[in-house]
Amino acid sequence: MKTTVQCFKALADETRLRIVALLLFSGELCVCDITATLKLPQSTVSRHLAYLKNAGWVTDRREGVWIIYAISAGNPMKVQLAGVLKELLTELPQVTADLKKISSFAKGSNCA
Repeated sequence: MKTTVQCFKALADETRLRIVALLLFSGELCVCDITATLKLPQSTVSRHLAYLKNAGWVTDRREGVWIIYAISAGNPMKVQLAGVLKELLTELPQVTADLKKISSFAKGSNCA
């Protein structure tokens, strides 16, 4: 039960929902791309990504000096919830704007 509660708590934040939406529609993203899209400091984005990772929503992998994040496919409940979220989140104006913004630049183009 604790794991399920943690799963839903992770989604109870606007920034984390926006990050989940970006990852659902973009596949994999580095922190730089998420930071540029959301116009938030890198430390804020990294903190939210750590929260999502601890809740089992995202996985990460290292590619050179960058960490690449993606939605986790390991938990059947989260996979089903991700499908529902993908449908519902596109109805939110902020998410639509974020998706439009991230599609305007190439992945990794915001990395220094």
